[in-house]
Amino acid sequence: MPTFDEARHMVLSRITTLGVERVPLLDAAGRVLAEEMVAPWCMPLCDSSAMDGFAVRAADCGSLPADLRVTGYIPAGGEICGDVAPGCAIRIMTGAPIPPGCDAVVPVEETSERGDVVTLHDPVRTGQHIRVTAEDVAVGETIITAGTLLRSPEISMLASFGRALVPVYRRARVAILSTGDELVELGEPLVPGKIINSNILSLAAAVREIGAEPLLLGIARDNRESHLEKMTEGLKADAFITSAGVSAGDRDLVRDILAELGVEQLFWKVEMKPGGPTAVAMFGGKPVFSLPGNPVSTMVTFEAFARPALLKMMGHRRIFRPVVTATLMNDLRKKPGKVNLIRVSLAKGEDGFQAYSSGIQQTALLKTMLRADALALFPSELETLERGATVQCHLLREELFMGEE
Repeated sequence: MPTFDEARHMVLSRITTLGVERVPLLDAAGRVLAEEMVAPWCMPLCDSSAMDGFAVRAADCGSLPADLRVTGYIPAGGEICGDVAPGCAIRIMTGAPIPPGCDAVVPVEETSERGDVVTLHDPVRTGQHIRVTAEDVAVGETIITAGTLLRSPEISMLASFGRALVPVYRRARVAILSTGDELVELGEPLVPGKIINSNILSLAAAVREIGAEPLLLGIARDNRESHLEKMTEGLKADAFITSAGVSAGDRDLVRDILAELGVEQLFWKVEMKPGGPTAVAMFGGKPVFSLPGNPVSTMVTFEAFARPALLKMMGHRRIFRPVVTATLMNDLRKKPGKVNLIRVSLAKGEDGFQAYSSGIQQTALLKTMLRADALALFPSELETLERGATVQCHLLREELFMGEE
């Protein structure tokens, strides 16, 4: 039985990135760039004005106040109107090209006008308020490296260089299947002995949150034919996740049917809690995650194994949750031999983060996941963690706590 770290390594060492596709620029947001992007021209393309005002010769403005004759106008997007003679100025808008002979721009609020004469009241410095050619980006410069997650700043840069289509890694298509005769679908009548198939929806939500595409296959009933039919369909996707039916009971058919379909098992059972009965396999280059059926175990094992693997498939460089150090505020006990992933809520104290158990750590108690901000690592060799101990917390709610340490 592999340790938690060994199991993770076994999975991730077998994962390769998906193919590349070119998509419209806006559709590339949230995707990972697959090729290096090099600037095809300079930005700015030419010297241009950073202000609305007047393009002038600094040499004409040595004695204040300085009166200059306005001989032209260049709007944003306009063309240069020729050389500017000594003692003259050109009215210019932000972004407009600097006319030959001018070496400064005076903001309009620092001037006064009378007819075709503009008066400058403040000293003028050569180069002021001019955006110099290539000041931002030089032609041939690498502007975005392959493997970058495309956010709004990257989209803006790509748009500025006219990239209508962008090469990105494909979104993973992830088939999701629940198993068990006790399950009913959302919206069906609930009677004693039955439970709603919530795992398939929580997994689909988790898959969608990372930018992958969930394919819901419904429920495989506790017989060979139903499992065979559903799993054959699931193996057509880029990745396949099953929930429940992975233990050693007489109705736990998942591993047997997968083996019948030619799936290569990497491991079954991990030295961790919750989620010990987890199995991971490969079908060619496609990962197959067989997760336990208790809701908390399903979510925790998705976090531990499926989430980083799917992110790696889609080209992400950052595949693990951020980790923060926290002071434990409860005493914890367990049997030695397994890593425990403790659901904790976090608070900011005077000396850093404080970690509080989010409740009784039973895997059927879904409320503990609602309250959890992180999963705290309780090392396998330890039996106790006392209040005040330092724990490593893998953030589940990154947006609330990143940057607070």
